[in-house]
Amino acid sequence: MTRRVYLDHNASTPVHPEVLAEMLPYFSEVYGNPSSIHAFGRAAREGVDLARERVAQFLGVAPTEVVFTSGGTESDNFGIKGLAFARGRGHLITSKIEHHAVLRTCQALEGMGFEVTYVGVDGHGMVDPDEVRRAIRPDTIAVSIMHANSEVGTLQPIEAIGRATRERGIPLHVDAVQTFGKVPFDVHALGIDALSFSAHKIYGPKGIAGLYVRKGTRMVSIQHGGEHERRRRAGTENVPGIVGLGKAVEVRAREMAAEAERLGALRTRLWEGIRAGVPEVRLSGHPVVRLPGTASLLFRHIESESLVLGLDLKGIGVSAGSACTAGNVEPSHVLVAMGVALDWAMGAVRCSLGRSTTAADVDYVVASVATVARKLREALPVGAA
Repeated sequence: MTRRVYLDHNASTPVHPEVLAEMLPYFSEVYGNPSSIHAFGRAAREGVDLARERVAQFLGVAPTEVVFTSGGTESDNFGIKGLAFARGRGHLITSKIEHHAVLRTCQALEGMGFEVTYVGVDGHGMVDPDEVRRAIRPDTIAVSIMHANSEVGTLQPIEAIGRATRERGIPLHVDAVQTFGKVPFDVHALGIDALSFSAHKIYGPKGIAGLYVRKGTRMVSIQHGGEHERRRRAGTENVPGIVGLGKAVEVRAREMAAEAERLGALRTRLWEGIRAGVPEVRLSGHPVVRLPGTASLLFRHIESESLVLGLDLKGIGVSAGSACTAGNVEPSHVLVAMGVALDWAMGAVRCSLGRSTTAADVDYVVASVATVARKLREALPVGAA
């Protein structure tokens, strides 16, 4: 039987057994609407309130500053549009390597008359805080910079960017979907006014996420209806999901530090093994200031999709760093912004490790990558390399 190794934890994670156990009663036994005032509703409300308190405690904020959403994409839309619409018009700043949930939200705002500056990054995929500072104008109304890039794993200098925005009284939104529950951070020390996070990246369920909104931050709702979430996000709460998010956060608070150290060592083992057995391969992203479990690898003269499919046949799940658009395979917008040459960018493969990853898994992947990469290069037409 083929060994199965999942190395795509940046895309999604399996639900932790403790999280599943806490969620199950809310599918069958505790089923009331949390907005109802009878006992059935109150029981559901208790689950929601406990989860909110857990998230707030984890972030070091007040429970009233936590808003539950349906996913990281909604949180990003809410954070950016909520800030922009509260001000009516003006200029925003973001980076060229943001998740499409941020980039396309900003593009949509441009279509509504807002102006957006997209700052670049260096060869490691890091934003220069001074470039953000220089991009600030008298009419700048918000800045949105991700905490860590999901593809290459580079951590951004949010503290320095936060100082720049605070000096000018400009709200800072941070997409922390890839760092929440993985690396420690302090929203107050970093100067963050709105922060997106998600459950399914930290062994919680899909379909539930949240947005931290600092008290006093001028923000408007982008989804209208009932009085839910203190009139900030209408719609009956996803109680089982919220309960699962709360439990996932509690588990991460307990396991995060030790797992980060373990994954960092396994990532190093993975990279050292692959570069020893495969010629013309690079590690992209910052070599040190990065997510502990993320290894973004660039294989020269190999198409990433071919490598991903070859590894899939060996039971290994990784992701490609290029995207197929209208039948054309294009390099990742992140790698393009980083200035990575096309012959390297087209061979981008991301390995993201998680709590189930073992040293034996890593060694199996190292051997498999060497085998698949060699076969793919042998199949190249003469002179293609």
